[in-house]
Formats: sequence, C-alpha cells, structure tokens
Amino acid sequence: MASIELNRVSKTYPGGVRAVQEAALSFRDGEFVVLVGPSGCGKSTLLRMVAGLEGITGGTVSIGGRVVNDLPPKDRDVAMVFQNYALYPHMTVRRNMEFGLMRRRRHGGLLARLLRPAEAAAERRAIDAKVDAVAGTLGIGPLLGRLPRALSGGQRQRVALGRALVREPQVFLFDEPLSNLDARLRIEMRAEIREMHRRTRATMVYVTHDQEEAMTLADRMVVMKAGVVQQFGTPEECYGRPANRFVAGFVGMPVMNFVDGRAEGGAFEGGGLRLALPASRWPSAPSGPVALGVRPGQLRVSADAAGAAVTAEVRAIGRLGGRMDVVLAVGATRLVARIENDARLREGAPAGVAVDLSAAHLFAPGEDGARLPDAQDRR
Repeated sequence: MASIELNRVSKTYPGGVRAVQEAALSFRDGEFVVLVGPSGCGKSTLLRMVAGLEGITGGTVSIGGRVVNDLPPKDRDVAMVFQNYALYPHMTVRRNMEFGLMRRRRHGGLLARLLRPAEAAAERRAIDAKVDAVAGTLGIGPLLGRLPRALSGGQRQRVALGRALVREPQVFLFDEPLSNLDARLRIEMRAEIREMHRRTRATMVYVTHDQEEAMTLADRMVVMKAGVVQQFGTPEECYGRPANRFVAGFVGMPVMNFVDGRAEGGAFEGGGLRLALPASRWPSAPSGPVALGVRPGQLRVSADAAGAAVTAEVRAIGRLGGRMDVVLAVGATRLVARIENDARLREGAPAGVAVDLSAAHLFAPGEDGARLPDAQDRR
C-alpha cells in the first residue's frame, strides 16, 4: 500500500475555470479518505488527477513517495471504481474481473510465455484462484458465468469492486460508486466497502456528495467547496468542530440552524431570539455581528408555550417512526428541531422552545464565516 501527497495541486480549464485550487493534502498509508462536497466542488476532478485521468495545471501528486504527474494511469498502480460500473458488456463477470490481471500477463512477454507453457498454466490457475476468492468474499461466485446485462445494479457494483480488488493495487479510488443504487442497497454496500478496507488495510480515496456516506466510511474526510478545501479532519472533527459555517451546514442531517444576530454583554440577540451565552463555553465573551449555529437535536420543543424562553409557531411536522422533525417559526426565523415523538404538537399551534447551547457554535458573519474559538478549542 502507499501514502498519497498532494502538494498545492490545481486544475484550471480553458477559459479560466478553476476546478481545484492549490489543494495541499496528505493521506496516510492504509487510510480511508473521503472527498465530499456539493456538485461542482472539484472532488471528482481531484480524484481523477490522482488517477492520472485528468491533467494537472499546478502542483504535484505523489503516490508512495514517487511523483506521478507525468505517469499514465496504467503506471500509477491504482484501481478505480466508477459511478457507472464501466463493465465490458460482452465479457462475463469472470472475464471482467480478471481483465486487468490478464493485461499485465500479456504485457509480460508473449515469447517468454510460449517457451514456458508450464509457468503460463500456473499463472492462469493463480488468476482463477484469485478471482474465485474475491468473488466468494463479495458473494458473486455463482454469477461468474453471467454477462453484465443479466445482473442487478448491486451485483454490477460488486463486480466493479471485485475487479479492483483482484488487482491488489497500491491505492483504490472510488468515484461515487453507490449513487445509482437504492437506499437500502447503498447502506449494505457501504458496510461491504468498509469491511473490505478493514480486511485489506489498503489506501482508499472515495468521492461522494452524500455527507452521511462520508461520515459512515471515512477515517478522515476532505470537505470541499468551489474547488477549495474547507476542512480536512475526522468525521467527528468536521461535525463537532467545523472550520466554518459552510462545513457546519454541509455536515449533519438535518442541517444546522443558523441565526444571524449580534453578541454583546455575554448574550446573543437576533432573529427573535435572545439567549445568554454560557461563560463556560465562551470565556472570552464575543462582541459584534455573529451567526449562531444550533443543531436540530439541540432544540427542545414543548406543546406548552406558557413561560417558555422562546415561543414559536409549529409550521410543519415530519414523522419518522420513533422521532419527528418539527419546522418552527420564531418571527421571521425558521428553525428545524429533531425530537422524540410528541403527539401533543400540532401544525399551526404555538410551542415552547428551549435551546441547548452546550454544543452550539458562533461564526463570523458571512456564508463562509469562520467558527469563533470557544473553551473546547483549548482542550
């Protein structure tokens, strides 16, 4: 396996479109890294530059300590799993899985193999054994004789994974491989990919726009926006200690509530809210324009609005089995709360709201405003 170093890697397309801007990242040997962000943020472009499928206009890419900028994809010792599976329709599952190994064999010298038929036969048996073992692990052994058109979407994705696995490359690259699958199958395949990583301890880089998928799979995740890396850290860091308002709003479902206002005298006021800022959280009381960020799970909602610190109107209720999402209006401010089921809450009725600030955040003004330091940053 191998580490990956991206040293100020950039990609600018003709016309001046900057897809990736000076990405400086270091992926450890055996690490599972997820590149995540909205569509058009540059995550797939960055992955394709690592693979050699996209040219680099600035910086260097190193795999296993070797700069690979000028190497073609076949010489980088990486295996890529694509969103559309990229299976050969005229080949059986077995032939698709062994294709990369057979190409290596053909490039090994035809004359030498003709002179050593016993060795060629042994190599053939070794390839068959490897394909059989990987197919058994992925549960597609009975499908080895089928063509791709006779497979379901999940089965095709397993074949694509198997084709990558049998090659035993230095690095595995995944470009949104589960986006064509239904919700249940995506969850199953996530577990299989994570188990595959645990078993192989291979270096893996995975692209997705689904932040839940990113948090489920990643050892560390790279959050991107408009070609710029916003944060690189563990899922826990990106969720609990977001670098800025964009990361805070992108990571976590339902998305974080933001209220623009002002901090003054140890209190926050804005959007119909006035809340005391606990000194234990912000020992150095911030002052001036800020945005308050509160996760939906930090709001407590009661059907009894009398005496509540904040009174709201229930605009909508989404029932999710044992829990519910409640959309609240506090004046012109819209808040979303995720709470346990409460049959007393009614749409259009008033409700009392309590805000738990123990894990809330304050951000500088602006849609990408940096998170303001608090007591947890000193730990």
